[in-house]
Amino acid sequence: MAHGPRPTATELMCPARTGVRIGHYPINYEVPISRTSGSLASGPLASGPLASGSLASCVSARQAAGRMPYLHSVTNVPLSWNTEMGCGYYTVRCLGEELNLPRSARALVKNVKFTSEKNTIYFPIPFKETETTSALKGIEALVATALANLKYGEITRKIEINLEQTTCFLFQTYLSTIDGLGKYDAGIKAKLKDTDLLQAQSDPYRRMSANLYATKTPETYFHIHGSLEANTTLQMIGLPPFRPDLKTIEDISQCIESHVQQFTVKELETRNKELRQAGVTAYKHEDFIATPHGKVNKDLPPWSVVPLETTTPPIPLSQDAPGAKARVLSSIKVLELCRIIAGPVITRILAEYGADVLKVTSPNLSDVPFFQVDVNFGKQCANIDLKSVEGRKVFDKLLLEADVVVDGYRPGALDKLGYGANALTELALKRGKGFVYVNENCFGYEGEWAYRPGWQQIADCATGIAWAQGKFMGLQEPVIPPFPISDYGTGVMGAIAALTGLYHRAISGGSWHGKVSLMHYDLLLFRVGQYSETVQAQLRARQTEDFFKLRHNHSVDQISGTVMRQMREQYPWLFDQEKYRERWVSKGWNAEVSVIKPVASIEGLELSFKRASRPNGSDEPGWAFLEEDTRLL
Repeated sequence: MAHGPRPTATELMCPARTGVRIGHYPINYEVPISRTSGSLASGPLASGPLASGSLASCVSARQAAGRMPYLHSVTNVPLSWNTEMGCGYYTVRCLGEELNLPRSARALVKNVKFTSEKNTIYFPIPFKETETTSALKGIEALVATALANLKYGEITRKIEINLEQTTCFLFQTYLSTIDGLGKYDAGIKAKLKDTDLLQAQSDPYRRMSANLYATKTPETYFHIHGSLEANTTLQMIGLPPFRPDLKTIEDISQCIESHVQQFTVKELETRNKELRQAGVTAYKHEDFIATPHGKVNKDLPPWSVVPLETTTPPIPLSQDAPGAKARVLSSIKVLELCRIIAGPVITRILAEYGADVLKVTSPNLSDVPFFQVDVNFGKQCANIDLKSVEGRKVFDKLLLEADVVVDGYRPGALDKLGYGANALTELALKRGKGFVYVNENCFGYEGEWAYRPGWQQIADCATGIAWAQGKFMGLQEPVIPPFPISDYGTGVMGAIAALTGLYHRAISGGSWHGKVSLMHYDLLLFRVGQYSETVQAQLRARQTEDFFKLRHNHSVDQISGTVMRQMREQYPWLFDQEKYRERWVSKGWNAEVSVIKPVASIEGLELSFKRASRPNGSDEPGWAFLEEDTRLL
């Protein structure tokens, strides 16, 4: 195994001079940050324009190494070495108003502390994933604290965001287990409910219909994506739905790539559009932001929260039952209409804050079986066919009591069924109680590609993340980064949008529409900036030979599995069962399940799950929730 000097945040102990522009007012000062934590509880950030006018100080000290027009750099502290970026001045934008964040949340930044046991960069990725998501988690906790102050009264509540816990959160589906078996372990399939109805996951050939391949156009790549169906994409490139004669991933990849290479990128885009598939060209970032869609979206905020109607009355949060734990969302009912990861992560986070989340899936649509171990935590899960008369009656009854609806399906799908944002706005006016409606999609909500379906790999290819990953690895080709990190980061943005909407509904009434996308999370990573070349070189020096053998046409599982094995050897503490994970006895799985603990810690509030995960469709549809599972650790 190749080892190099381990990047650490030793420079966090050094003061750095920073220039921060809030509106039109530049402020210069020195900010001391401790070695093991980026505490914002004291010093110049504790008061003044930064404390009340922006979320600047919601950013961990590590993030200061990059340019952050949206999630503000509060210091320019070098990440790991004296040569990392140096000290300088940055102009940042005040995003409080732009994102409709509660002013009361912006006034609480002095209570946020970011901690790290090891001060280590973990992911072999050029982007500041942990740092960015730690900042998002800080914002999430601030809005939740603002809600808690409405519900319980205003007191000082210390907030802590741990960077190791955040790192684990970003690949937690790979850390989840059933009876000790993880995603890559033999025997895991027997533990799962088979929701892969069309064998798009279980058949390796069909699974590779969602992968990145070279095209007929020289040095140009296209990520085809059969979603959870596979047939249409395979037929699009002239292949049959099944090829049982292909026995190895290498043979499968070579076969599919040889067919993709029969088409130019333009031809693939045309076919992809005609057949409404989720594929996309792998763009370099500079090429993406030069497209009409990129131009429209590159300067938009990472997420948005806007009113749908303003006539329904304020809905304060109900008080907890006598003797109950202080769960800020204990009175909130959430309907989840999502699959895979990003959308379900939004509601998983809301469940951490005490919301009753009912995940609704169709018995006729596929979902990835193993992901449910992680993303279904804290929820009840029911099957409802929204295309049937009986199913719609059941769902309509659930909507009458719902506070939040999260839509993670392809753009327009729920609108066609009569359950989109406009339909729910009409229902809100009729019932006299507003909704918070949160959309999660791939390409955002403005521009010519807003209608397109997509997944994390698609966003990573479209925005230039994949090309940047390939360059980091010393290649002249794009490579999908390991783990569904953008899914989890997008989930946090969606949770912030939901919490923000609930805050505004409690204060002002009305219905609120939150919008998040995988593309905008990726664009946020570019705005934050990549690690310096010095840091990237140090990261590369740690990687094994197997890592550098990865290429554009290796599957997500091959890439993530390679990095997972490497990380187990290099950072065994991240895989500590007790420190970062919790174990439950799940009746839904009839097994012991282990998942990552909630990231945020807020003094005086209970952030935990009330129930273990279970497979899709395990419960009857309704709001009678029971705390039926036992937490072991």
